[in-house]
This record gives sequence, C-alpha cells and structure tokens, in this order.
Amino acid sequence: MNKVKVLITDDSIFMRKLLSDLLEKHPRIEVIGTARNGIEAIEKIKELAPDVVTLDVEMPQMNGLQALEIIMREHPIPTIMLSSTTSIGSMNTIIAMEQGAVDFVAKPSGPISLDIHKVKEELINKILLASESNISLFKHFDKRGREILSSPKNYSKIDLLKKPRKHVEALVCIGTSTGGPRALQTLLTTLPKSFPAPLFIVQHMPKQFTKSLADRLNSICNITVLEAIHNQRVEMGTAYIAPGDYHMEVIKRAGSLYIHLHEAPPVRGHRPSVDTLFHSLSNLGNYQKVAVILTGMGNDGTNGLKRLKEKGEKETLALAESEESCIVYGMPRAALQTGMVDEVHHLKDMSNRINQYILS
Repeated sequence: MNKVKVLITDDSIFMRKLLSDLLEKHPRIEVIGTARNGIEAIEKIKELAPDVVTLDVEMPQMNGLQALEIIMREHPIPTIMLSSTTSIGSMNTIIAMEQGAVDFVAKPSGPISLDIHKVKEELINKILLASESNISLFKHFDKRGREILSSPKNYSKIDLLKKPRKHVEALVCIGTSTGGPRALQTLLTTLPKSFPAPLFIVQHMPKQFTKSLADRLNSICNITVLEAIHNQRVEMGTAYIAPGDYHMEVIKRAGSLYIHLHEAPPVRGHRPSVDTLFHSLSNLGNYQKVAVILTGMGNDGTNGLKRLKEKGEKETLALAESEESCIVYGMPRAALQTGMVDEVHHLKDMSNRINQYILS
C-alpha cells in the first residue's frame, strides 16, 4: 500500500518537528516536507505534490485561510487545519472548512502545543481519511474560495416517494460529520426565513467549535441558527446545533418542545450522537418528520434512523446525500444499507426537497 505523502505547515519550528516525528512513526504516512507559512506551503505543494496538507490557521506573512484560498483555486488538495480553541481560532476554522478544508484538529494547549501527542490518533485518522476523500469537490471554488456546485443529476432512489401530511406540525433532523460545515451552509442558506419547522442538527465537533459554527451559519442564513441550550423552548424557523461534548434530545412538555442536553457516555464513540437525537425524536408522535444524513465518516445515525422509521414510517421522510456531493460518503452509505432511506439527493437539491415536503 502506498504511503500518504504529507506536507506540514506551521510557523513554529517546534511544532513542525513534533508533528513530523509524530506522523513519521505511522506506517502509512510519509512526511515529505514542511513549510513555515502559507507562501512556503504553496511553493512546496507545486514542488512535492503531497497527498494531504496540514495548515496552521494562524501564521505570519500568509495565514492558513489565505493559503487555503489559493490552494483550492490553483492546486486543490485535501487539507487538514490545525487550530487553537480561541473564539477567533475556532471561527477561522469554520470558515476554512466552508472554503474547502476537509477537517480540522484542535491543538490541545494553544499555538505551540508541546502536548500535541494527545491528539495523535485523531490527526492520523483524519489525514488518512482526507487522502481518500472526494477530491473532485475541491475544484469547485471561485476566487473568493466560495463553493460552486455543478448542476446535479437526478439521484432520487424513489422520486417523491413521500406525500406530505396536511395540517400536521413538522420537524427536521440532520446528522453529519466530516465535510458537514460546508454541507450545512449549502443546505441552510437556501431555507426561507418563514420556514415552518424547527431543525435539530448534530455535527461531530468539539466544544467551542459548535458555537462558532452556529454563529457563522446564523450570520449568513435567513433562518435563525443557534447552539442549543439546555431546557430551551423550541421555536419554528430555528436550527439548533448540538453543543460539542453534549448529547442533544428533544422532549415534549406542556404542549411545547424543549431541548434536553446531557453528558451520558458517547454512543459508538460520539457525543453528540446522531443516534441519540433521532431516538428522542422517534418518541414524538403526530409530527411530520424529515431525517437527513449528510457527508461524514462512520455510521452514526443508522440506529436512530431505524427507530424513526419503525415507530413512524408514514410520518418520516428519510433522505441521504448522494455520493457525488459528499466529501466522505461513510454516513450516507451506512444509512442506505439499512434499507430505510427513501430518497438520495445531491446536496444542491436537498433543501428544495425538504422545502417541498414541509411546505406543500
């Protein structure tokens, strides 16, 4: 098996050394070079043709965001961002993923994290995953780094299988992981301000970053997007993103829906868990439901989807993102293998289908 060739970019010589030593010990990874800033990274990408690039978000001369914009435009390549957990660092990381980064790893203790070994397995797994991601999607960016999706083909498994139920309250639940921030932006920005249903979202992401993701989406969407708060009353036309490291459930009390957050053990390695969210929604009767599985690694959401369909098949429309538009096809593929998915859609078509079902 060929090794994954990695270019490390960080302004700290200590971090470059630590990251190189850490990655070189893995049998499937070869560090072929390092760069001090974005300018050097772009030059070495041309020279060395790496399979994956790691980019520090905060660097002098040319930072990670500036470099990423040029990389995505001129030499599209899977990129992993390394970020501090400050509010500025986490927001810039969210923007980087909107602009084409596959994923990110939070540095454990700031820009110079001598304890970077704490995230060794996470970094290695994400580099290996990035090397197998859908590279064709990284070519569709304009000069500002904004995504340009080509006209989708018709990928419906069963076209318009479900007919909406009239005069019934509705809700939408979404699960996603790797590639999710960009997918959520594409989907949520096309929903109308008057969208007559709440949306509940699990995006696999650590603390602080889910708040930045919600703030970023709220600033560019017509609907309201919030990081969920425990005991918060649910409102129409609002999307609630599960906070990092908390499971999110939805419960009904005195005729209204409320957010319930808790720190029960991770489910199949995830907290928040898509399965946990979907399971809680399966207990809500007399709701028209849309369950959506977007890009991501693994199979989170499959058990929850089964529960939703078993307890309310006629009430639930299950949608999965098509392989063509996924950065990583793991979660949608696993959902399809359950036999519970009703329709498969290109990301660009997903919001139209949700609108059609909810608004008709």
